Amino acid sequence: MRLLLLIMMLCMAQPAWADEAMYRTQAPIAYLIDAHSGVVLLGKASDKRIPTASMAKMMTAYIAFEAIKSGRLDRQQKFAVHPQSWVKWNNRGSSMFLKAKQQVSVEDLLHGILTLSGNDASVVLAEGISGSEKAFTREMNAAAERLGMRDSRFGTANGWPDKGGTFSTARDLAVLAKRIIEDHPELFREFFNQRSFRWNNIAQRNRNPLLGAVEGADGMKTGHSSEAGYCLVGTAQRGPRRLIMVVAGLPTTQSRVDEARAMMRWGFDKWQEKPLFVEGQQVIKIPVQLGTDAAVEAIAAHKISMLGLKDAIAKPRLTMRYTEPLKAPLRKGETVGVLTVHYPDGLQQKFPLVAANDVHKANFIQRAWNGFMSLWSMAA
Repeated sequence: MRLLLLIMMLCMAQPAWADEAMYRTQAPIAYLIDAHSGVVLLGKASDKRIPTASMAKMMTAYIAFEAIKSGRLDRQQKFAVHPQSWVKWNNRGSSMFLKAKQQVSVEDLLHGILTLSGNDASVVLAEGISGSEKAFTREMNAAAERLGMRDSRFGTANGWPDKGGTFSTARDLAVLAKRIIEDHPELFREFFNQRSFRWNNIAQRNRNPLLGAVEGADGMKTGHSSEAGYCLVGTAQRGPRRLIMVVAGLPTTQSRVDEARAMMRWGFDKWQEKPLFVEGQQVIKIPVQLGTDAAVEAIAAHKISMLGLKDAIAKPRLTMRYTEPLKAPLRKGETVGVLTVHYPDGLQQKFPLVAANDVHKANFIQRAWNGFMSLWSMAA
């Protein structure tokens, strides 16, 4: 069996990301990705290991979300604030202002972690779920491995500086952000999008500079420490497009505000999505051997689009690969090929193509008739 490669279209116009239209970021670390297509709009030192600061709390939330989803954790369940944890984290950095021996629900702790960035709330939740913060970080690292975050390690539940024991990369943090959104959409909407939260009669606002300032912004997490600088994982959605951004190492709060807002707006305002095939649209017909039909329609399993800078978007090169020959029987919806979109900078996107209908195995008379019709078409 051999693989047949068909080149369907080749037209390399002006590169999709012309140099003069690129965004010049002031952030030492920057990464901006289109979540649906996987196209990287901007990357700067995105694979460099960096301290996570409070962005580590995204993984703490992910572990809690997974536990809620599996039924291991009830969001109304309450955990006690251990006195030793209160002594260590009382008013140390960002705080939920928990009190010693206070009983706090999982739901309130998640608001304390994701809206207030509470270091105390992160540790109390970690201890409640796993028995100790150390045991919880083992769960964090196991999850990072499952998610493919190969350059990440977690030594604390809250991202507090630990002499380099906790680190990640902008690319890995974007992977985590995407999985939170995709794996737990309802919990993401509920806990990452709150503008403020009140606990113990103390109201605090969310420090995410995108919320309320950038159209479609709906969450993620800030971070700051002396070694990490001012950081942010942010996301926004407009229509079908969702962007995820990571910036790190900025010198001031205001520089984080300015950079995050400008970069996210650039990602939406300067880039456009170009549909290539709608879900269910025929891409090609593929010959089938020994079937009641001589060929099967290979259709897009879901919408296929490309992404490029406005006024400079190139027509892509498309290739279609399938195993030749296809043999009956085939089931409707069965994968029969792969369409690859090739971008000017070498990036590739792969999309499955599926059979539009069943193709049953033919009997002897049907095979003979198909063979006759094939010969007839060639003679014509």
